[in-house]
Amino acid sequence: MAAHRRSAHRKPKQRPLTGSAARTAAALALAGAATAGSVTGAGAAPAEPAPTATQVRAKVDRLYHDAEVATEKYNGAKEEAATATRAVDALADEAARRTARLNTARHALGSLATAQYRSGTLDPAVQLALSSDPDAYLQRASYLDRAGDRQNGLLRGIRRQISQITGVKARADQETERLAARRAELHEHRTAIRTKLADARKLLDTLTAGERAAYERAADARHGGGPSHADRSAGRSAGSAPVAAPGSRAAQAIAFAHGAIGKPYVWGATGPNAFDCSGLTQAAWKAAGVSLPRTTYTQINAGARIPRSQLAPGDLVFFYSGISHVGLYIGGGQMIHAPRPGAPVRIAPVDEMPFAGATRVA
Repeated sequence: MAAHRRSAHRKPKQRPLTGSAARTAAALALAGAATAGSVTGAGAAPAEPAPTATQVRAKVDRLYHDAEVATEKYNGAKEEAATATRAVDALADEAARRTARLNTARHALGSLATAQYRSGTLDPAVQLALSSDPDAYLQRASYLDRAGDRQNGLLRGIRRQISQITGVKARADQETERLAARRAELHEHRTAIRTKLADARKLLDTLTAGERAAYERAADARHGGGPSHADRSAGRSAGSAPVAAPGSRAAQAIAFAHGAIGKPYVWGATGPNAFDCSGLTQAAWKAAGVSLPRTTYTQINAGARIPRSQLAPGDLVFFYSGISHVGLYIGGGQMIHAPRPGAPVRIAPVDEMPFAGATRVA
């Protein structure tokens, strides 16, 4: 009986599957594994392939161009911020001068009021003018009619000065708001420039040494062939030689630009040790006694617009549809310009970038 109970609790022996049953079980097992795999990997996006060296170079070029666009906007906002700062300072000075004159007039009126008080004839208009509430005085200025000739002149002067000070303070408030907006723009453009240049450096760091060297050679070719040290020295010495230009000022501007060859590109820089593109042209013409505005999109309107067929040494040449780059034409289809970060001031062909226009300064 005990043996019978032990045998009753044993598991029944399973027979191995054969034939079509085995094939069916295998198929079900594979299907289950596939289903499990698809569930496990659900939502996982396939890894994007790493960009090729050609794609990296194209992205870096685009980032450098975008950074230059942001640089010119930064230069414009910086110039406007400086103008707004000067306006705020001038209005503050004007308000201080007008307040001093108002206090002088009030002092004179106070002396008159003291005399009237002593004689018991203090005029109501005088009382209002000496009030700490100018609005109340302005609203109730009808009391002026009660004042004598001297009082009338003093009171009218005070009223006019209060009104003028109010206007000056209103203009100062507007300029202060404008200055705050320009400073916000400066911060925005500065951040954009730094971000784009940092992204460009990160992309360049993904290239091998050979690919990086190939990119630099290609970029140098696009921006004037990458002058050697000897070329740069020759360019600097050429600054003292006579230059065929329409006038002495154009020759002086070109001489300055020759002297800047080899100096680094730094965004926002106007010399003497580094330049961005519009900073170089501004500094070159400043050396010739001509004041140019700061940005590419304002420099293009700083003189007479001329067609490309009539270019002469000293003309400003502009590039890209957004007028985001400028160079100084030196003749023979060549210009001197500050190309981009990592590429110093150099001589380059005018046809290396999309031509947008030209301006003759003097």
